[in-house]
Amino acid sequence: MSLNRHEQAVFDYWLKHPDERRHWQTKVGECVRVALSAGEGARGLERELWDYLVERSQHVAGLREYQTNGSRRLSMQNLAEHILRLWGPPPKPKKSGECTG
Repeated sequence: MSLNRHEQAVFDYWLKHPDERRHWQTKVGECVRVALSAGEGARGLERELWDYLVERSQHVAGLREYQTNGSRRLSMQNLAEHILRLWGPPPKPKKSGECTG
């Protein structure tokens, strides 16, 4: 999966800050628990990720260059889907007779 530079900056920030990463791992778990579908969960996370980037870019030197200050909103969808795959539950195994697709 390819992340845009904003998404990659957030992900790299989490790699260096385990408390932040744990917060988002918990958030992914909550999202999976309450979402009706994976797509719905990813869309909800995407909105939260954007708000997070806007807020953290004002306070974190490593994210400051990504400060938005009213500029157009960029998608964080790839990052949302990526962390759902990384930190969400493993996919349910297919039954032996099912087509893969």
